[in-house]
Amino acid sequence: MRAEDSLAAKKRWIERDLQRALSRDDSPLFRVMRYAVLPGGKRFRPLLLLSSGSCFSAAPRLLLPFACAIELIHNYSLVHDDLPSMDNDDFRRGKPTCHRAFGEDLAILAGDGLLTLAFEVMAGAGVPANALERKQEAIRTISRSAGVDGLIGGQVLDITLKPKRLTRPKIEELIRKKTGALIAAAAEVGAILGRARPAERCAVLDYGKKVGLAFQVKDDIVDSRRKKNAGLPERPDYVALVGEERAGQRLEALVRSAVRSLEGFSSRADELRYLAESLLPAEEEVADA
Repeated sequence: MRAEDSLAAKKRWIERDLQRALSRDDSPLFRVMRYAVLPGGKRFRPLLLLSSGSCFSAAPRLLLPFACAIELIHNYSLVHDDLPSMDNDDFRRGKPTCHRAFGEDLAILAGDGLLTLAFEVMAGAGVPANALERKQEAIRTISRSAGVDGLIGGQVLDITLKPKRLTRPKIEELIRKKTGALIAAAAEVGAILGRARPAERCAVLDYGKKVGLAFQVKDDIVDSRRKKNAGLPERPDYVALVGEERAGQRLEALVRSAVRSLEGFSSRADELRYLAESLLPAEEEVADA
């Protein structure tokens, strides 16, 4: 099966389980939580986790609770990131942001609900007795990536870092925490649950760290073009710091390096290679640049 086809099947599993987790009741809070998550984007992070785990023949039923939890955490962060006190965005995925559609109070609580639901899903994951230690390590890994040393720490940097103090090391630290930590954790948790050998786990983690950085550089390039075309002011980001051409070169180098991290995995890592290479600009994107 082609990587693209197997990933499409995995995405259907993710959508099914997210729908199930968010259909507990029809309260106003759950309605906002569903609005934030369903239908979603590309599900890049949970697909990374499932693809990483499949490299080591981990069963989908073992991986899916953690894949869904990663996506719930990601969407909580988007709900809070869009708030007036943060980025003050009006639209997300082509529709009004949660605070615009339902009010700031419910948006905050929906974000809180998604975060705590993620940990409930992981804690309640049924695993064989011999996988309990791996389950605990997976939860710890995701917790660190979402906390003060990861996503939240990156958000603090994002709102406190002044444009005049912007340097490449600082912007890359911000990216590694705010965006990259959860992406790297997704790749690593798949390896943890799949009982990867230490060298294999290191290779997958190295891949995940590079993909996490590449993901945000690509997002900054796309956002810079969108704002330029709309006549909007640019924000301090990777493109603003180094320029679009150098950002594009950095993106390609990161993707190629991530793929090289998987050299010892043969065809079992084809999905991971596909996900990394999906971050490279398509020919039409290059032509429009």
